[in-house]
Amino acid sequence: MTRLSLPMVEQRSSQLEKCVYCPKLCRAACPISNAEPNETLTPWGKMSSVYFAGRGLAPLDAETASLAWACTGCLACKERCDHKNPVADVLSEARGPLAELGLQPKESSAIVARGESRRLRLKQAVAELSQELGPAVVGDGPPLLLGCGYTLKHLEVAGLAARVAAKLVGGPVSLLDGCCGYPERMAGDAAGSAHLSKELASTCSGRAPLVLDVGCAQSLRPALSDVRLVLDLAFENLDRFKPIAIEPSELPRYHDPCLLGRGLGRYEEPRRLLGKVLGQAPLEFHRNRAAADCSGAGGLVPVVRPETSKTMAEQRLAQADSGPLVTACASSLTRFRRSGAKVDDLVVFLAKGLGLTS
Repeated sequence: MTRLSLPMVEQRSSQLEKCVYCPKLCRAACPISNAEPNETLTPWGKMSSVYFAGRGLAPLDAETASLAWACTGCLACKERCDHKNPVADVLSEARGPLAELGLQPKESSAIVARGESRRLRLKQAVAELSQELGPAVVGDGPPLLLGCGYTLKHLEVAGLAARVAAKLVGGPVSLLDGCCGYPERMAGDAAGSAHLSKELASTCSGRAPLVLDVGCAQSLRPALSDVRLVLDLAFENLDRFKPIAIEPSELPRYHDPCLLGRGLGRYEEPRRLLGKVLGQAPLEFHRNRAAADCSGAGGLVPVVRPETSKTMAEQRLAQADSGPLVTACASSLTRFRRSGAKVDDLVVFLAKGLGLTS
């Protein structure tokens, strides 16, 4: 009997074998292999490599292990697959045992090593933001998780999101300063991620939290089943938003975030909200909704494969003209801005539609 190098392949054998014996109809769906033309980087190549190496039928080394991190978790391959095979879930799950064997990319290890420092910076940033917003916005109301992607990189958007949430709930919100564990989960530290999400859930005192960042919402769901997106709160209050004056040249083009669209099926909600605030529908990418291309921002790819991430963003931006963009994802916001695009978050427009900013 073949000794399993990765025991998880036994539990995931059905999903892995679907890819191993597949005619590769999804090969063009993967933004990684489109940015780095390499058969091994297709969904088939990555799943087959994990399958054969995990069963001891191929070398299990750092080069093979790196393929598990060559995935943004964009779910495009699952969308294209006739079996809806959860390739991203399997590759994400494989990161854990590969990390335990010491085969993870060094950049991924650094994410875990710097975790405590990142969480301390997050707590400090939330404390400073709470003081800046004041008691009219921050108090003992419904818990609100902004996420480190917004709080540490786009503090102005995080502040607007808190003001939008407070306006919609009719009183102060309570800003959560814990981490959902998303970075640790993407790095392969499943136990550390689960601990952080449970710890954060315990601070909610049984109240359903509002969450701004969709990656945080995804990570918290195993520990908290009643997570609500700020986007959903806004959509439930659609009639409260008013149209703003906007020049035709400033009409933004909407980018569908992978986890929000393919992950949670939120396609209409952001468009309806933007349409209400803009007084007209936003512009669209030719490839949009379920067929939207990834920005290259997820799954630690900007850290582990930075040039690939950059190419993916450039390929997405090449589908638009030089006009402004709007997204609803901290990671996409960061990636597009680093590539020189003029892009805002949906929250910026929600704040304008509520009269909170001009």
